[in-house]
Amino acid sequence: MADKIRVGIVGATVTQGGSGWGANAHVPALKALPHYELKAVCTSHEDTAKASAAAFGAEQAFHRFGDMAGHRDVDLIVVCVRVPGHRELVLAGLQAGKAVFCEWPLGANLAEAEEMAELARQRSVTTIVGLQARSDPTILYAADLVREGYIGEVLTANLSTVAQAQLQRGPGRIWQGVRANGANTLTIAGGHAIDALCTVLGEFAEVSARVSTRIPEWRTLEGHTVPVDSPDSITVVGRMVSGAEVAVNVAAVPSNPSGNRLEIYGREGALVIRANGALSLGPNQMYAGKGTEPMASMPVPAKYKFAPEGTPGGQPYNVAQAYARAADALRGRRSFDVDFNLAVQRHKLIDAIERSSATGRSVRLTPGPPKEASSA
Repeated sequence: MADKIRVGIVGATVTQGGSGWGANAHVPALKALPHYELKAVCTSHEDTAKASAAAFGAEQAFHRFGDMAGHRDVDLIVVCVRVPGHRELVLAGLQAGKAVFCEWPLGANLAEAEEMAELARQRSVTTIVGLQARSDPTILYAADLVREGYIGEVLTANLSTVAQAQLQRGPGRIWQGVRANGANTLTIAGGHAIDALCTVLGEFAEVSARVSTRIPEWRTLEGHTVPVDSPDSITVVGRMVSGAEVAVNVAAVPSNPSGNRLEIYGREGALVIRANGALSLGPNQMYAGKGTEPMASMPVPAKYKFAPEGTPGGQPYNVAQAYARAADALRGRRSFDVDFNLAVQRHKLIDAIERSSATGRSVRLTPGPPKEASSA
């Protein structure tokens, strides 16, 4: 590998007005990191590929993904396209022997995620999944505080994630109304927030859930009505492997969403993490109180901040944190556990939530990662 980790990204294009996650989050994050170089950009058309490469300062422009995946000057493939397109591109990148960073959700369903993780294990390549909450400084700090017993044994926790519902959508997002496409309030807003909870408290042992679609229609920009079956209201009651009892509410609402709040109550104290946006985006604020002490702000120590000074805030920041934390794994020096195995574990939890809702019964989960860990 060269001195810098050379990245080829698919799904970042200037023709989308800079509105895509690849352009708004990954490109600025990579530009802020001295150990990475944005080497190549791939889009579906030659003209947009060249325009995007020029706009982002990449040397190479590709309009055929296989050409970029097989290029000797690309070390890491980054997949930032719509979720239904993840499987084909990820498998091609893995078959080319390249490390792959795929945005979350990894697949449109559990079976796709398992297929990708299995091929990564077979090929012994490093993988990264875009569950950015696991690299958020506040979430990392909270996880250490709980693990070190700062609030004693965790008894119970509450997670509330209430986001703005987008009832009118253009062609770039109207496809999310189809549940089978795998990108909806449960998998994205819920998946990221629940993963933040699991980062701090560990894994679920059992869940009982209700998943429903309360807003069954969206509108196109032209005003046409489109039927929707993607869930927008999710309630989960669960027990963690630790024994802690947890309640989760995830919803998308038309008016005055309350944002994100995670409350954790232990025998000796409490932690509260708040965010106006998603917990995976930050910046998050944490408050703590022990015994009868009032809650007080808990500034995050510098050791949890891996992105360099000057890294843009908002969407790029935790993406940059993830890249910075993964650099040693990409160089083969150590593992990075925010990988495709973790993605499968999170897909299994979402699948359990859906099965519980469908059957009206609690679903037990097998705790812990797969027996055979990947090299990531």
